Amino acid sequence: MIVTYLTWAGMFCWIACFIWMHAISRRQNALLSELHAIMKRIEAIAGEENRLIKEVHPKIGEIRESMKEVTTAMEEI
Repeated sequence: MIVTYLTWAGMFCWIACFIWMHAISRRQNALLSELHAIMKRIEAIAGEENRLIKEVHPKIGEIRESMKEVTTAMEEI
């Protein structure tokens, strides 16, 4: 009689553990999907940032030259 109860209790524990692990797995998959979407957005933003930096980079020398001109003009005043 005790063996039967222990067998049923063991089966119940296995079923409960399986359901619990399945729930954890579902939450993990949802979190991974969300992280993947966030990573894609970050990659898109980083790509746009790199494009802007490449666009602005050649103009930095021009900006420095114009700042030197402004500085010399202000010193003359």
